[in-house]
Amino acid sequence: MSVTTYMIIERFRNGDAVPVYRRFRERGRLAPEGLTYVSSWVTPDLTCCYQVMEAADRALLDQWMANWSDIVDFEVHPVISSAEAAARIAPRLA
Repeated sequence: MSVTTYMIIERFRNGDAVPVYRRFRERGRLAPEGLTYVSSWVTPDLTCCYQVMEAADRALLDQWMANWSDIVDFEVHPVISSAEAAARIAPRLA
């Protein structure tokens, strides 16, 4: 089973980061075994997080999001690396 990389846009409910950071401090990332956190970035106003995760099974990502869905709204995009995109498009550039 191949690993898929996901770009996740998290919008904190009511623009409030406090419940999100409180839960993270108290319980951790709450990611199931097999879901790998890669990196994340948060907007300066602390209302939105852009997170990269990897998993061989999309169900693991869904399970993780269920742990946060009461305080975060999610948008999920499977992504590929720029190098992979360049390799895929190369034959069409001739």
